[in-house]
Amino acid sequence: MLGRGVYVALTLVLFLLLWQEAGLIEVPLDSKIQQNMKQPPTIIKQSVKDYIVDPRDNIIIECEAKGNPIPTFSWKRNGKFFNIGSNPTVTMRKRSGTLEIGIRLGERPEDYEGEYQCFARNDHGMAMSNKILLRVSKAPLWPKEVLEPLLVTEGSSLVLPCNPPPGLPPPQIFWIDSNMNPIPQNERVSMGQNGDLYFSNVLVQDAERDYSCNARFNFTQTIQQKNPFTLRVQTTEPYNDTSFNATDPYGGRKVAESRPTFLTPSGIQSSKMVLRDKELLLECIAAGLPTPSITWFKKGAELPARKVKFEKNNKVLRMLSVSEEDAGDYVCTANNNVGMIRHTISVEVKGEQRHLHLYTYAEMFVLMPPTIPPLCPTAAPYWLDKPTNLILAPDEHGRLVCRANGKPKPTIQWFVDGEPLEAKISEGDQRRALLGDTIIFRSVEIGTSAVYQCNASNQHGYLLANAFVSVLDMRPMMLGPKNQHIQVIENNHTFLDCPYFGSPIPDLRWFKNGQGSGLDGGQYRVYVNGSLEIRRARREDEGTYTCVATNMLGAAENQVHLEVKEPTRIVQAPVHQSAVRGTTARFDCKVNSDPTLPVTVTWTKDDKPLDLRWRLKKDKESLTIPNVNEGDAGTYTCMAKSAIDQDSVSARLTVLEDDSLHPSLSSALPPGRPDPPMDLDLSDPAARSVRLTWIPGNDHKSPITGFLVQFEEDRWEPGRWQNLTSFSGDLNSVVLQLAPFVNYQFRVIAVNSVGQSDPSRPSPRYKTSGAAPDAIPRGLRGWGTRKDNMEISWEPLQDLERNGLNLQYHVWWRRKDSGEQWNSGSTPLSSYVVHNTDTYVPYEIRIQASNEFGPGPESNVVIGYSGEDKPTEAPRQLRVSKVNSTKAHVHWKAVNMSSIRGEFKEYRLYYSRESSLVPGLVVKEETKNKGFYTTAEEPSGILTGLVPFSKYKMFMVVANNRFESPPSNTVEFTTREGVPDAPRFFKINRRTLDTLYLEWDRPLEPNGILVGYQLKYQAVNSSGSSRSKILTFQHNVTEFTLRLPDRSARYKLFLSALTQQGSGEVYAEESPHFSNEAYIDQVDIATKGWFIGLMCGIALIILILLIVCFIKRSRGGKYPGAGWVAMVTKVLVRDKKDLPLDPVDHKDQDGSFDYQNGSSVHDRDKNQNSSDEDNKPLQGSQTSLDGNVKESDDSLVDYGDGGDGQFNEDGSFIGQYTVKKDKDETEGNESSEATSPVNAIYSLA
Repeated sequence: MLGRGVYVALTLVLFLLLWQEAGLIEVPLDSKIQQNMKQPPTIIKQSVKDYIVDPRDNIIIECEAKGNPIPTFSWKRNGKFFNIGSNPTVTMRKRSGTLEIGIRLGERPEDYEGEYQCFARNDHGMAMSNKILLRVSKAPLWPKEVLEPLLVTEGSSLVLPCNPPPGLPPPQIFWIDSNMNPIPQNERVSMGQNGDLYFSNVLVQDAERDYSCNARFNFTQTIQQKNPFTLRVQTTEPYNDTSFNATDPYGGRKVAESRPTFLTPSGIQSSKMVLRDKELLLECIAAGLPTPSITWFKKGAELPARKVKFEKNNKVLRMLSVSEEDAGDYVCTANNNVGMIRHTISVEVKGEQRHLHLYTYAEMFVLMPPTIPPLCPTAAPYWLDKPTNLILAPDEHGRLVCRANGKPKPTIQWFVDGEPLEAKISEGDQRRALLGDTIIFRSVEIGTSAVYQCNASNQHGYLLANAFVSVLDMRPMMLGPKNQHIQVIENNHTFLDCPYFGSPIPDLRWFKNGQGSGLDGGQYRVYVNGSLEIRRARREDEGTYTCVATNMLGAAENQVHLEVKEPTRIVQAPVHQSAVRGTTARFDCKVNSDPTLPVTVTWTKDDKPLDLRWRLKKDKESLTIPNVNEGDAGTYTCMAKSAIDQDSVSARLTVLEDDSLHPSLSSALPPGRPDPPMDLDLSDPAARSVRLTWIPGNDHKSPITGFLVQFEEDRWEPGRWQNLTSFSGDLNSVVLQLAPFVNYQFRVIAVNSVGQSDPSRPSPRYKTSGAAPDAIPRGLRGWGTRKDNMEISWEPLQDLERNGLNLQYHVWWRRKDSGEQWNSGSTPLSSYVVHNTDTYVPYEIRIQASNEFGPGPESNVVIGYSGEDKPTEAPRQLRVSKVNSTKAHVHWKAVNMSSIRGEFKEYRLYYSRESSLVPGLVVKEETKNKGFYTTAEEPSGILTGLVPFSKYKMFMVVANNRFESPPSNTVEFTTREGVPDAPRFFKINRRTLDTLYLEWDRPLEPNGILVGYQLKYQAVNSSGSSRSKILTFQHNVTEFTLRLPDRSARYKLFLSALTQQGSGEVYAEESPHFSNEAYIDQVDIATKGWFIGLMCGIALIILILLIVCFIKRSRGGKYPGAGWVAMVTKVLVRDKKDLPLDPVDHKDQDGSFDYQNGSSVHDRDKNQNSSDEDNKPLQGSQTSLDGNVKESDDSLVDYGDGGDGQFNEDGSFIGQYTVKKDKDETEGNESSEATSPVNAIYSLA
């Protein structure tokens, strides 16, 4: 039998060591779930264990519980069933267990004193409250005593004891004199925490009053007074009360000084234990002359200023809500000019103690029998690990842990539904086992829900906790709204929520548009709460997303429709500007946004809504401010807002004075950058702040809008100026928040609408004192780099976060849910490697930074994992089904998850195209892979993107983050024939008037056996497209001449290859319009020899013709172009004076006209016998339009308006072609001609 017990114990120990606790079910606070979920009772409200009531009021003992079905309640009093119905003065509230006891006339409240306990039951278990000790408040009288006057020497210490009567609850203590005046308390006189009155030293004046201790009992509203103390002070010299003053209380008499001594606590060292999150009170009262001053410090660390308060002239240190880091040695120092002493108080912080009343020293006398000496209240039990409710799915594992501590160590006892658990566990029970303070549940079944109670007790008290174990089975259900529509801005990240619940905890997967093998990885990430994160939404991410939750009881799904919108952006933003008073200012604000989203544009001034009712004008893209005045100056902000995003830009308007009203030299200058600030000064130094003051420089007609404060420090990055903070332009004295242990110097830069000033001259240096680190290292993670280690890494603190030298990082780790002690290590680096770990085991990790001034705050616990190893098991029975031209269905047998030896990443399918089934087509073999994430027993997936009419080979592995398993069996399969790709090229070589010459090549991937090509073409004109026509060709035809029915139209042509499966991808071309464009057989016509020769011949003919024409014209007059000038002049004269030209234009038979003298060729033949002198232009004659020859009028006078010729400034002849007035009047048919230099040249020739 003993051997069997040892075997069971060893089995349980091994189970605890190897078992990883299943993820406990957290039930959402959803009304649909709460209404349908069966739940054992839970006590949610109860009276305190030591319940003291006012005897004048009715007694109410609280007990509230929840559960489904609603619980029923019963009570025990002093360990026996309490029949409520038999006592008419006791009632129970409806749907509650709260008792109300009405005290009738003649009844004593003390008759109801006793121990009460509440029980709440339903079909799934029973919960019970603490044992509530009910007592009636008492206010006992002070014992009679006769107090003799106390004789005390001047300058010595004195303690007046109070010793109040032991009331219930303890009274409040205060001291007064016989005249009802409070006793003044100061550095010399004070009341201790125990109620005694302490005098650090006695003055003669202390005998002028008496001292009475008073106790106020709040419940009975009574005050008990102790007989007063009277003092007689002995002096060594006569005392004259007229010589007293505050600076010399001894009136010049000599009183012996004394070193400090502690009145309380005694000795040089003491200890104190306090519970976490409670209040810590430490007290030190010292005697001595002169009166000692009290100071406090903590060994090895600074006192936390935000939690510590000093009271009663530093004699009391009060710390709120203590934590483990507050444990340590606190030293109080008493000091005067004679000497100094210290007392060390060692503070220990324990886990929180709940539902336990901590008695004061006075209460201990009341609650304990006189034979038991007062004990330290911290000896009562307190929780280390309080059991909590456990919700499990069928066949899941779980455990309840109950751990407590105290002095002596408390005994742990388990109950189930109020009965001892040992009696309920049978010897062969394989589903429930008790191991010390832990209950182990294995493969729980439906119907085994119950409430378990843990009792931790020693002779000083007890703790009681209820924790139910509920076995819940529930089909998956969706908790969020159905068919949500989500809109997100392009390139932003978004979350698609899918809250769900079920028991066992369902597996959740996301699909897009009903396809795929589940979205996770890449830019998708699925969270345990069901949300799908899309890290960067793109247009192609639009669609319908479906989340599917499945467990053994069924499945549920929900859909989210995602729309990706363009961002709202201000593309033409308002800019800083200056405007002269009385002019108009305009701010632009042009917005681009998604066309499907309505956008509103609003304006604010100095962050307040802008009044647009009368003077200001706003349109779609701007804001106009007419007649600018000083009140318009400020910062204007344009905000464009849609339903899902917004954008805003601000600009400052500066109003300038009209320069015409105050003319000066500077008024013509434009605004400029401000001058740098001056005279930087530091004041009000503090540990982490300093005040910086400066004098602003000249703003140069543009008001200063802000100041930028920069700093430089000489320890981490000397010489580098960094931005610290910025302030508005109306400040010039600011308090700078600084980091510890930095030697700062500062400079200031002014900013206006034009730009930034130069930096000011640096301030004096200011060095802050060191401190423990304030920051927690970020990015804490644990991950194995080998199968037997775990590397804990983090981001090191920044230089300004170090707060001191000798920075160290302390890390702690332990196996998750093991409950074992923390392991620790320290390093100055940013990583720490833990060796000799098991393969892929979760660890709890935390970190803390420290320096020479002490440790900083600890981080939260992070879960890390040790290293992964190569998976040992390969996927089995890999096969394919339903193979078509581009995809295949893949099936395989799942591996045992424990064989993965790491985080399950995916099943990875490797596949390669071995060859094409098209004869003669050579393909390049390339291995690809595709991942499938699934935990199904017989998983499957779809392999897409295959090339038709090809032979493939594939195998599968299972992968964790670092390794792959051995490969599965290799499978070969072939894809079916498909439609071909587009032809490799398709072009129109050239076009004639009614013909297109076409050429193409075979597709790169025929995807089957080519059977031909199909050409579809149609004419396109301004009125639309005509009906298309189709031609087919054999597979070996790659060129064709197409006759066009309409010569003037453009044509669209579509060519595709054909297999037995149909027409493939189309290659489209468009022919040019013949009247405007032409294809010249892909050769530039300018390079053709015949074209070059033709162009040269045409150019030569044109050149010869130009030379002949030029020579003919040059011989026709005295001046170049004389014939042209004569004709033009004649036309002008006719237009001016309505004088007709010759009735008949002289043309010869072929229509030519002699521009030499205005006559036809026929007339010239008749006068052939005339004198040669008539045709000599160089001898002064000039031929008129009518053919008459007159004497030359080359005189300069003839061309002027008088007798004098006129010349231009450059000496040119003015009026060379001007006819004199008298000649115009008498010789209207004559016109002058300029002498042609060319004629002169020809005559010389």
